Amino acid sequence: MLIFGVIFASLVSDYDERQTLSALAVHYLTEVPADLGAPNVVTGILITFRGFDTLGEVAVLFMVAASVGLLLTGEAGGKAPSRDSASHIIGRGPSELVRNGAEVVLPLIFLFGAYVIMNGHLSAGGGFQGGAVVASGVMLLMLAYPSGSINHGFLSTTESLAGVFYVLIGIVGIAFGSGFLDSHILPRGNFGTLISAGAIPLISALLGIKVGAELSVIIDRFRS
Repeated sequence: MLIFGVIFASLVSDYDERQTLSALAVHYLTEVPADLGAPNVVTGILITFRGFDTLGEVAVLFMVAASVGLLLTGEAGGKAPSRDSASHIIGRGPSELVRNGAEVVLPLIFLFGAYVIMNGHLSAGGGFQGGAVVASGVMLLMLAYPSGSINHGFLSTTESLAGVFYVLIGIVGIAFGSGFLDSHILPRGNFGTLISAGAIPLISALLGIKVGAELSVIIDRFRS
């Protein structure tokens, strides 16, 4: 601990806040709005310039969902626990306050998640963030209705289709654009409007669907 304290103290003592942007930061702050038409520089970088990295992150999330599903499957014969056993484990179940609150808040959570996904190229947000918001709504739904179940087949199909279309758009970018996930395959539109920034909103929507479905399945597996 003493060694870590000395290292941390040396880092803090030598810290000097940068007063000006670096040349790389200036390049991205000017290039993303001008070339991609996306006011949100972070989303523009993650979805286009770092397209392969984003694909790797999505693949890691898929492997996590598959691993959790394998490890937390029911004991005998791979069958998940029944609703009665789930209710017995949870006990008395959620209170009336939780259920009534969920009925009021859930539509707002899902609406906000969709907003974050679709407006990721304009303001703070994007596919990953919006998908996590949607998954938090699914978690609240499970807390309010612990004996209920979600359609794993539908979620798996939706997640798979979103991943396939994501890769296809990347390949289209290679064929008709300048690289993987090139957003110029679609018209850039008017800067600052909802339908703008080329293919970035479409890619963000696919990411949001994929991330939301995978995280929802992971949450449900932990419930089981």
